[in-house]
Formats: sequence, structure tokens, C-alpha cells
Amino acid sequence: MDFKDQIKQLGDRVIRLKDSIQTEEATKTALIMPFLNTLGYDVFNPFEVVPEFISDIGTKKGEKVDYAIMRDVNGQMEPCMLIECKHWKQSLTLHDNQLLRYFHVTKARFGILTNGITYRFYTDLQEPNKMDEKPFLEINMLDLRDNQIEELKKFSKPYFDVDTIISTASELKYTAEIKTLIQQEMATPSDYFVRHFAKQVYGGQLNAKMMEYFTNLVRKSFQHTFSDQITDRLKTALGQEELTASQPVPVETQPEEKKGPTVVTTPEELESFYIVRAILRNTIDANRIVHRDAQSYFAILLDDNNRKPICRLHLNGNKKAITLFDENKVEQRYEINSINDIFLHSDALIKALSAYEKPVVS
Repeated sequence: MDFKDQIKQLGDRVIRLKDSIQTEEATKTALIMPFLNTLGYDVFNPFEVVPEFISDIGTKKGEKVDYAIMRDVNGQMEPCMLIECKHWKQSLTLHDNQLLRYFHVTKARFGILTNGITYRFYTDLQEPNKMDEKPFLEINMLDLRDNQIEELKKFSKPYFDVDTIISTASELKYTAEIKTLIQQEMATPSDYFVRHFAKQVYGGQLNAKMMEYFTNLVRKSFQHTFSDQITDRLKTALGQEELTASQPVPVETQPEEKKGPTVVTTPEELESFYIVRAILRNTIDANRIVHRDAQSYFAILLDDNNRKPICRLHLNGNKKAITLFDENKVEQRYEINSINDIFLHSDALIKALSAYEKPVVS
């Protein structure tokens, strides 16, 4: 099994076990130690993984960081990574913790702050021997991305090389921060951002009323642009699937013809499902959002649970519509011209989701 498959398998384990974990120690044992083991470190070898790593810091004696990963440097074992752990439900903060202080007095170049679900990787890009306040890499075990797994692989024992990681850490850090700013501008465009676009398409005065008007237009334009990109990719993928499906099937492998009414999930319904997933993926793990097709509607649910509907889509009749649910599960049906209009109901979809559980805050 290659590294990517091992990490994804560990992600499945996190999903399966997290709700039964009650303490920080259990978080370490059930989630964090298997993570270190997957990276290739022997968690039962005290020369390689040192639990409760102690180093006196000035007048502070006997302070401990949860784990130190040790490596042989010129015949001497030195810490290369320091790891501080929290309970899986606890939010991660660097405020007043040992990770910052230990970074100053050890030779470790990397600090990891984790609750077993989110792993934040820090180094000293801004000032030598002083750990940055912001991580250069963040891994969410509930939402694993292939490009992040490739970066994580560099921390595994067989591939660990300080110079290689540092050479890409700066790009990772600033790319992540720029992506966050873009997401913020998409959700709530700043005046500066709105003016940048409005001045290029509108020659009049941008008073308060016009700024409000263009703020709404910029937000919608973002939504429609990304919707079009998703649509184009789905059409390409579905076109390839249809091409494969159109290949002749040998007579002996032809399935027996079904009798009675059947439910056929259309490409448009699948496309609408991916749009809803895209809207909600920053609020909850996208894998928990599933669809079920029925004769009269196409349902999108949380955790594949009929009691947790997020919305229903009616796309096969003369008029398209979306049914939304408030916090009391009261239905409200709205006509839509196309599935792109689903983006106009983003706030209602997020509100429907919050009726079942609060968004995860890391």
C-alpha cells in the first residue's frame, strides 16, 4: 500500500473513532500515534519518538512538549520535529504553549500543533529560530487533498529532508494565505475589491447605493464563474463516462432487463449535487453530503439520513425547483431557471445544515 492510500485509510479511521474519544490522552493513542506511525516513525522506540519531551527553558524547569521526533545528526540524536497535542474537539491555538518556547531552545526546525484531526506545520520563515505565528501547511484528516498528501509525504521518515521542506514551505504558506483572502472576498467582497471591478465596467459615480449594487453583482459573478467551471468539468467527465458506456457489451454479459418503474439519475441531477457539495464543503466534511434519487425528486442529505434533508431538487418536469428546509424542517419550494441558481440559495443551504449540528471549528 502506498503512502497516499495509508493516509486516506487513516482518515477513514479518524472518522470512525473520533466520536468515541473522550480525553486528550485517548486522542493521542487513537489518532496521533497512528499518524506518526504512518509517517514511518516507531512510536514505541524512545530513541526515535520521545513522549513528554523535557528541556529547561530559562527559569522554567521541567516543561514538556507532547512528542519530539529525533533524528541522527552526525552521530548525535537531535529533535527535528516538536509536536503538541490537544483533544480532538479542542480548537488549535498557539497562545501561551510550550511549542513556541521549545522552538527557541532546541535544534528542531518544525513544530506541529494537532488535535488528531487538523495538523498545522510551522517553521521559522520570517525570523530565524522564532516559530512563525501562521502555519505553512495544514492537513485536515476529514478532508484530505492529494496535493497536501504529497507535501505531507516529505515529513515521512524515508523522505525527510530539512532543506527540501524549507524550500517549498514559503510558497505553501503564502499560497494558503492568498487562497484564504480569495475565499473571504468571494463571500464578502471588500470595498477596494468591488471598486476594482466596478470602475472597469461602470463610468458613473460609485456612491453608497451603487457600491451596494456592485457588491451584490461581484458576489454573484464569483458564484456564477465557479459554477460554470464546475459545469464544464462535469460535462467533460460525464461525456467520457457516456463514451465508455456506449461501447458495445458482449451478449453474454448483458444484464437482465429490469421490470417496473426505475429511477434514473440524470447528469443534471449529479451536477446539482456537486454544486451543493461545493457550497457546503467549507462548512462540513464534503464526504458526509450524499444524494438519493426518487421518482418525484432528487434529495441531498446529511450522513445519508432521510431525517437530515439539506434540500430536494425537482429537475425533471417542465419547471425546475428547489425545496429548502428551515431550522424546524418546514419546507419552502422555489422555482429556479437552471441549476446555476442553486448558488443563489447558498445561505439557506448552510442554515439547513446548521440545524443538525454546528460547523466544525478547528
